[in-house]
Amino acid sequence: MTDMKIVLLESLAVSQETLDELVAPVMAAGHTFETWERTEDEAELIRRCKDADVLMLANMPLPGKVIRACEHLKLINIAFTGVDHVDLAACRDMGVKVVNAAGYSTGAVAELTIGQMISLLRHVPETEHSCRRGGTKAGLVGRELGACTVGIIGTGAIGQRVAQLLTAFGCTVLGYAPRQKDEAKQYLTYVPLEELLSRSDIVSLHCPLNDSTRGMIGFGALSQMKPGALLINMARGPVVDSQALAEALCSGHLAGAAVDVFEKEPPLDPAHPLLNVPNCHVTPHIAFASDESMVLRAQIVFASLQKWLAGEPLRYIV
Repeated sequence: MTDMKIVLLESLAVSQETLDELVAPVMAAGHTFETWERTEDEAELIRRCKDADVLMLANMPLPGKVIRACEHLKLINIAFTGVDHVDLAACRDMGVKVVNAAGYSTGAVAELTIGQMISLLRHVPETEHSCRRGGTKAGLVGRELGACTVGIIGTGAIGQRVAQLLTAFGCTVLGYAPRQKDEAKQYLTYVPLEELLSRSDIVSLHCPLNDSTRGMIGFGALSQMKPGALLINMARGPVVDSQALAEALCSGHLAGAAVDVFEKEPPLDPAHPLLNVPNCHVTPHIAFASDESMVLRAQIVFASLQKWLAGEPLRYIV
């Protein structure tokens, strides 16, 4: 393919030097490459995108109205694992191919997951606060991760990496997924969802957002969890009913939670229920983001672009 117009709609969070190195062969092949700062203004997005053959973006929303206004659009190249922020129905209607960057953040997400588990179990924020106030560990002695049974919901690459790390700690690891993966069984034992919820000291979410997972962890699922258990959500925000989780934490049914994803991308409304409950560690969607993962992500999306330009096969979402 020649003379393609490629538009990058938001920063890939890499240095300009790295971006220039990745863009250079694209430009040398005769293609046009434009970069923009992120915006969610639909009229402005249409202006930027309407003549594009390829759109590149990370996790900014891309509405169907914008996609349908792009008459020349052939490919949306998403520098992210999740794709629920892009209107895939509009892509199907317009015959636009969609590819994502699966695998770039497996290590980053898994490491933060383990870190949050340990932080919750050992009361790290509370003990730090006590120490700064001249206090001690009194009343804040916690548990070891290796003594826990951990249930993993979603056993793709990230879920499997978390299971592998937990095995190294000596945990009993349970897993649930609609389709079991043979390679995961060396690290975990598959059980029904209800059993996983009732047996696990920690439940860790690593599933995609789709019709079957939206609201999966609501009042019913939370009530099935072990009293005093912990919930980790490094998946997608709408998998969990935030109000239900807030009530489970306030009642003491759950001992704690770590939440990195919400119904919308941060910044959040200060009145959000999970910002105002006890023992809930909140982070503004950082699990995927490390220096290493950002570079790998950029390399993956540009490799996909080069393959598409060369007419080579890709694993499309749509």
